Amino acid sequence: MSADTNPQLTGSEILWATLVGEGVTTVFGYPGGAILPAYDALRKFPIHHVLVRHEQGAAHMADGYARASGKVGVCIATSGPGATNLVTGIATAMLDSIPIIAITGQVSSKVLGTDAFQEIDITGITLPITKHNYLVTRAEDIAATLREAFQIAAEGRPGPVLVDITKDAQQATAPFDFAAAAPAPHRPHPMLRAESSTIREAIALIKQATRPVILAGHGVLESGAREQVIAFAERQQVPVASTLLGLGAFPTYHPLSLGMMGMHGESWVNQAIQQSDLLLAFGMRFDDRVTGNLAHYAPGAKKIHIDIDPSEVNKNVKVDVALIGDLKEILEVLLPLLPRKTTQPATGNLQPATSWISEVNALKGDAAVRDIINLPDNGHLYAAHVINDIWSEALAAKRLPQTIIVTDVGQHQMWEAQYYKHDAERSLITSGGLGTMGFALPAAIGAKAACPEKDVWVIAGDGGFQMTAAELSTIQQEGLAINIAVINNGFLGMVRQWQEAFYDKNYAASPILSPDFVKLAAAHGIAGAHVSQRKDVIPTVTEARTSGKAFLIDFQVEKEDGVYPMIAPGAALHEMVRRPQHDPLLETAEDE
Repeated sequence: MSADTNPQLTGSEILWATLVGEGVTTVFGYPGGAILPAYDALRKFPIHHVLVRHEQGAAHMADGYARASGKVGVCIATSGPGATNLVTGIATAMLDSIPIIAITGQVSSKVLGTDAFQEIDITGITLPITKHNYLVTRAEDIAATLREAFQIAAEGRPGPVLVDITKDAQQATAPFDFAAAAPAPHRPHPMLRAESSTIREAIALIKQATRPVILAGHGVLESGAREQVIAFAERQQVPVASTLLGLGAFPTYHPLSLGMMGMHGESWVNQAIQQSDLLLAFGMRFDDRVTGNLAHYAPGAKKIHIDIDPSEVNKNVKVDVALIGDLKEILEVLLPLLPRKTTQPATGNLQPATSWISEVNALKGDAAVRDIINLPDNGHLYAAHVINDIWSEALAAKRLPQTIIVTDVGQHQMWEAQYYKHDAERSLITSGGLGTMGFALPAAIGAKAACPEKDVWVIAGDGGFQMTAAELSTIQQEGLAINIAVINNGFLGMVRQWQEAFYDKNYAASPILSPDFVKLAAAHGIAGAHVSQRKDVIPTVTEARTSGKAFLIDFQVEKEDGVYPMIAPGAALHEMVRRPQHDPLLETAEDE
């Protein structure tokens, strides 16, 4: 088809037409001068625009949309401060490998480089925090650039891509041919092929191992490899530890599930890793919060690392065998080559458990940290109670697979990881690598937009919630039934805990004054309730979930509670700070 037979569209129309062609139905954004031509053309296209209250919220909403749906999220902003306000959200997506497209307006090409009003070099600013970015100055380049941006964002290791479009490119006209703008087929990285020799080496290590542990990371979810990981763990009888972003990749109800590893992971998980003779790292990057002191990390273990990003191999932890490629594909190659591992006692009956699994289970003691629900009510409300009861209410209501928890960053984030049992994929959305306070509320809006049929809960601290609380108006304007749990302890809780542990209880700038969150919600037209007693948690959670509208609960919890276990900076994984014995919340029976 020649250019003459293609419709002549403005650059702005080409922008939206291309997004429609890519399957986009929702974008999150905020208008401004340099992007107004695009907003003017939006009315012609079947795309729903969510008006945010701050551009950072737009990036987090696109991020939450992508995490909940597995699709590419899209946000849009104007030039200058609009574009720079996206930066924190783009960086959040980059560090957690989330596919989003950030579209920004830019001043006209004829004044680029003149410090024109609201001109900023956003491609230069975002170069370190995007998988790729573009400056588009011609209408005829918009479609091809956007289509390539979608390809880059989604393929391989996902990540954010920024497309900066000058105002004159939006206003000019050009022929539009969606099919002709298709990018060249993706060429995999030359290292993305597991060699037969390395496959053989991996199989040999797996067969020799007597104390193996699988480390399941975010890559399990991104690869869609959940069933393959379960099959591998069952066939080889390997217990599975999860990273924070890997929670939900392996169901917690499974007998081989250990729980979360790392700085605030379960004590038995970290001990199992330290005592292992083989670590199988599936789609994880050996982050410092996972490993502790590298010099003492799993000292007796061989290590097999499967990852799609070659740059992650041997970056933090030197491994014995690296299998570079898509986790699902590699496991499908490995599985048929590995014999089923079982034990055969004197009776001749095959038993699924190995002595190693028995040892690991023994490390758990008589009671796990999640059994706190069974401890007597001493009149105090702890955040752990709240998290556990939100989980148990969803379980009782048979809404557990249909519930998405979106957390902010801090103590409540770690309590959520410890006390909420994530059995379903994409049931936890949280900022891992960047640790972005203010993430939860806008990310939950994106998650609800992606999955309107699911119950979406925000779990945020009183500090982080205030950073993006203006998005309550976005929730109300969109009519979204989002449940909000504010864990209100009057402190920047994780900062306070570190000050208590490492700075002689010098609580400098960590006590925080907050508004009445229920009244704040009411000012936005959202119902709410205060809860300060354990007996009121589940009834209020049920009221929120069944209201059919947005609902905020201000949980006024114990002010100086801490997250345990905790690995101090520079300490080894097994050198955990345990909950003090006089503390009313005990980790395990052995601490009593």
